Amino acid sequence: MKTGRRKIVISEFMDESAVDSLRRHFDVHARATLVDEPDRLRDLLADADALIVRNRTQVTAALLDGAPRLSVVGRLGVGLDNIALDACKSRGVQVFPATGANAAAVAEYVIATSLMLLRGAYLSSAAVAEGQWPRTALSKGREAAGGTMAVIGFGGIGQLVARLARGIGMQVVGHDPQIPADAACWQEAGARGMSFDDALRAADVVTIHVPLVDSTHNLIGPTQIKMLKTHAVLINTSRGGVIDESALADALKRGRLGGAALDVFADEPLKAGSPLAGVPNLILTPHIAGLTVQSNERVSTLVASRVTDALLAGE
Repeated sequence: MKTGRRKIVISEFMDESAVDSLRRHFDVHARATLVDEPDRLRDLLADADALIVRNRTQVTAALLDGAPRLSVVGRLGVGLDNIALDACKSRGVQVFPATGANAAAVAEYVIATSLMLLRGAYLSSAAVAEGQWPRTALSKGREAAGGTMAVIGFGGIGQLVARLARGIGMQVVGHDPQIPADAACWQEAGARGMSFDDALRAADVVTIHVPLVDSTHNLIGPTQIKMLKTHAVLINTSRGGVIDESALADALKRGRLGGAALDVFADEPLKAGSPLAGVPNLILTPHIAGLTVQSNERVSTLVASRVTDALLAGE
């Protein structure tokens, strides 16, 4: 039903209090399952002024063509590879990501999985409960303090990870092709910028924080894995295509790598029969590193505010 108010479509889950704040000003159609209902989504977008998405909704040129009134896209997160930015720009559609709002959640995930994988002792509950006592086998874990973390990609999340790692006694090195090694941000975060290869060779933990573009596709492949220490652990919370999943699985099976934590995958959801299935010393999570109760509230509130300001400014 037409209300005379501007219309917002929300195709994935968003904090309800933020949705309510949008309803004060706009006609809001919010359903977390719309991403899986393409016909319904297209119908709703035919006269929509704004669209709010997470990472699953593909904001393509074709989708934009079916939404001639659309002027704003809000992204409940920071990655923009699911949004056709050039198509948005050519149509005058503003794109608002939730930059920084989930950084704390991602950084804590990185530190937590680093500690779990380095120590290697936290997945033994079932064995201990059954009367086994793998004390000798689990006494060879490594401490994070005194080790080196390599942060690949030194934007806001990477810098926060570096600060937390320093807080638990780690040395931090890193690489970012967009940031010179003598840039102030390295020193401010207590880190040292260096070449990509040197950062990998120095690391006990490698954490990836880069966008998925042509230059970062399979950034970590067989050649890069061979540069790592055999006890090193690898963590990816950025985008799945950044790591060669088959090469990683092979390295873990052969004991060539200490462990890995993947929150993102080349294809999501991860398909049954993936080469990652049943791989030892591997933590798999379903793209939730940036999702906590608090971060969802921050992300949703920030995007709601930016979308509101943009739409009201256009009246």
